[in-house]
Amino acid sequence: MNILTQNRTEQRLPHAIRVDSSDDVAVALRPLEAGEEIEVAESNVTLRDAILYGHKFAIRDVAEGKPVRKLGWPIGEATRPIRIGEHVHTHNVKTLLEGVEDYRFEPQPAAELPRSDTQFLGYRRADGRVGTRNEIWILPTVGCVARTAERIASQANSLRPAGVDGIYAFAHPHGCSQLGDDLGGTRAILAALACHPNAGGVLLVGLGCESNQLDALMKLIPEELRGRIRTLRAQSEEDETEAGLALVDELMEQASTAKRQAVPLSELVLGLKCGGSDGFSGLTSNPLVGRMCDTVVGSGGSAILTEIPEIFGAERLLMARAKDHETFEKIVAVTNDFKRYFLEHGQPVSENPSPGNIAGGITTLEEKSLGAVQKAGRAQVSDVIRYGERVRREGLSLLEAPGNDAVSSTALAAAGATVILFTTGRGTPLGFPVPTVKIASNSDLATRKRNWIDFDAGTVLSDGFGDAAGELLETITQIASGESTASERNGEREIAIWKRGVTL
Repeated sequence: MNILTQNRTEQRLPHAIRVDSSDDVAVALRPLEAGEEIEVAESNVTLRDAILYGHKFAIRDVAEGKPVRKLGWPIGEATRPIRIGEHVHTHNVKTLLEGVEDYRFEPQPAAELPRSDTQFLGYRRADGRVGTRNEIWILPTVGCVARTAERIASQANSLRPAGVDGIYAFAHPHGCSQLGDDLGGTRAILAALACHPNAGGVLLVGLGCESNQLDALMKLIPEELRGRIRTLRAQSEEDETEAGLALVDELMEQASTAKRQAVPLSELVLGLKCGGSDGFSGLTSNPLVGRMCDTVVGSGGSAILTEIPEIFGAERLLMARAKDHETFEKIVAVTNDFKRYFLEHGQPVSENPSPGNIAGGITTLEEKSLGAVQKAGRAQVSDVIRYGERVRREGLSLLEAPGNDAVSSTALAAAGATVILFTTGRGTPLGFPVPTVKIASNSDLATRKRNWIDFDAGTVLSDGFGDAAGELLETITQIASGESTASERNGEREIAIWKRGVTL
C-alpha cells in the first residue's frame, strides 16, 4: 500500500494519510481542530469536526447506506449522510458483518517473496527443530499444583548452571472438572508446550486425582521427545518440592550441554499477533510485520497467524491466498466454526473492537480485521491448524484461536512459534513462554512506554518501510540469538488456556 498523501518535498510528517486511492477517509497524524484546512490526497479538506490523533475524517461525501472504504476495502456502512471533513467513527458507521457466510474459491497467483541469507544463533534439537532459548519449563497439569510448580521453579533458578537460560513455571487454573473437548483442549495445549524447542527440558507436575492425568498427557508427546521430559505426581511424594527439584536438576544437567549455533532464517517460526490496536496499526506495525512474514516464509521458514475473530470481514483476502482448494475449505471451516461459536452463545460475530480499539480510532471489526491480516504479508496460506495442534509444514499457517491476547499467544507458542511479533497501538506489558517482540504502531507509545516496547514502527509514517524493515529483521535475529525482550526483562511470562466447556 502506498502512503499517497505524504508531501515528499517536506521533511516532516503530513497532517493526515489516505492509504488507497479508493478510500473515503484519511487518518489524522496529529490532533486536528474543527475549521482547519488539511491537504490530503492532493486536495484541501476543511474539517467540520475536531479529529483525534489516529481517527478518521471523510475526504469525500458518503451517502447514507453506502459503504465507507479504508485500506481499499469497505469497513462498514454509513448510518447517515457523511459530509467531507466530518469525523467518521461509530456515530455514523456500522458494521456489515452478520453471521456465517458462503464463500467461493477465487485464487490469486502466488506472490514472489523476498529471500534473505540472514542467520541467527539457535539451539538445534534432536528432532531437527531449532529453539531461540534453552530453558527448563515446568507445566502443571492442573491448577491445584500451579503454586507447587512455581515454588520448584523459584528454588531451582538459584541453582541454574551456565548454559540454561532460565527456569519457568506456567501456572493456569484448568485440568480438572472439565469434560470432553474442553479437557482435550487443555491437554493438547500442555502437550504441545512440552514439545517446544525453546524448552531444553520439561517437568510435568501433576496432582494425582485430576481429570488431566499425566499418563494421558504423555501419550500426546512423541516418543523421540520424551527423553527431555520428567513427570511428578505430588500426591505420591512425601515432599513434592524436593522431588521436583531433583528432577529439574537432571533436566538442567542435560540441557546445559546445548550450545547456540548459526542457523539460517528458514529455521525460525514466527507467531503473528496484534493486541490493543489503534488507527495506525493497519498503516505501520501490521504491514511491517507482514514484510517480516514474507521474508521468513520466502527464506523457507514458517509463520503462524491466529485470532480468527479478527479476520472476520477480511477473510476473503486470506482465502484467495490458499495454496489449493483443500486449504481454502479449511479456512472456510475454521472461520464459520468460529462464527457459529459466537452465535451459539447469543453473541454477534461483530462484537469487536474493544473499548481501547475504539478510543484509538478503530470503528468496526472490518476495519480492525483489514489491518490485522496485513501481519501475514503476501504469503500463501499453506495450512490450517486447530487449537492445540503444532505446525506441520513450512510457510504460513492459520491457527484456530480467539483474539484474547493471552489465549492466542499461548496457542502460538504451543503451535511452535519460537518468536512472537506482537504489534500494539495501546501497549501491554504481557509476555508469553517464547520471546515476545512488542512493536508499537505509533512513536508516542514507543516513547512513553520504553519499558514495554521493543521496536517503534511509527517511523514508517515519516521514513517509509525500507529502513524499518531492515531494522526490525535485525532486531528479530538478535532476539532469536539470545537478546532479551522487554517482557523478558520485566519477568512477564504467562499462559492462558481457552476454556470453552462446562465446569463440573
